[in-house]
Amino acid sequence: MTEDASPLFTAVTIGDLTLPNRIAMAPLTRNRAIEPDTVPSPLAPLYYRQRASAGLIISEATQISQQGQGYVWTPGCFTEAQVEAWRRVTDAVHADGGHIFLQLWHVGRISHTSLQPGGGAPVAPSAIAAKTKTFIASGFADVSAPRALETGEIAGIIADYAHAAACARRAGFDGVELHGANGYLIDQFLRDGTNKRADAYGGALENRLRFALEATDAVLKVWPATRVGFRMAPVSPANDISDSNPAATFGALTDALSARHLAYIHVVEGATQGARDVAPFDFLALRRAFSGAYIANNGYNRSMAIEAIRDNRADMIAFGRAFISNPDLVERLRVDAPLAEGDRKTYYGGGDKGYTDYPEWKAA
Repeated sequence: MTEDASPLFTAVTIGDLTLPNRIAMAPLTRNRAIEPDTVPSPLAPLYYRQRASAGLIISEATQISQQGQGYVWTPGCFTEAQVEAWRRVTDAVHADGGHIFLQLWHVGRISHTSLQPGGGAPVAPSAIAAKTKTFIASGFADVSAPRALETGEIAGIIADYAHAAACARRAGFDGVELHGANGYLIDQFLRDGTNKRADAYGGALENRLRFALEATDAVLKVWPATRVGFRMAPVSPANDISDSNPAATFGALTDALSARHLAYIHVVEGATQGARDVAPFDFLALRRAFSGAYIANNGYNRSMAIEAIRDNRADMIAFGRAFISNPDLVERLRVDAPLAEGDRKTYYGGGDKGYTDYPEWKAA
């Protein structure tokens, strides 16, 4: 017998929004923005509208400034042209009854000089190069060595978070999510493997939390807490990130976010796009500690998602790559239809092929 999917299809309250199901579309970088202004593709409204049956769409990671860009052809949300293009996306999603949050992104050291203002070095908490690659116009390349941010520069980046959050409001988004995962700038400040600072933003755990919380507080001056989420990946080694005590780091972070009454935390359980058991970690402790909703992410299939909701281990389940090749993923999960395989060659860059041309499943 087909497992009863009804737990996934009960309504859920996230912040002050009532959503029709517990399936979230996770952020999916697709590298189709239009250069040089990093404006979302003209195809983006159709792409997102095709997936509007998700209870909540979280947009592809979107840089808060040019300095925040780490990959070619990723969109921003800090200029008027970008706001206008994103408005077409949000209007399309809302026309089909969907809800969409913008993910606010600064990559920090995961960038390349060819993407930075004036060809400068990427910025980071400390001048430690990551052993990873990025994607630039000529293809994959080693990330460039970063420079350590001066203490006096940090307030400007915090202001960039607020500005991008305000742009997201004008673009018609329902809320925003701070990207604090996967080895990008917020994560780099949080972790003692990448943060070797000796000022108020480094050293003791309280100091390493400071950048994340100041960015969150800046966004909370623009949006009510009921429309703000935060993504974290406590044990993911993505982009050469590490921490000596993730339980302490992310436990303290979750407590601080809970005190701010955010709508949700969005948690990558395990290695990003990899093993869920990459390192021991009590994710239920974060769920219990947090005052808002818990969105679980990473490697979930239909059966795992049903079980997690049924057992109250999460409020929503975020699916990522399955949404690329299954625009009607919600319906497929409801009836237990087969899932289409995605074409990895078209995940990043290009036009409509592998972006807006995946067909819906139709019952015989």
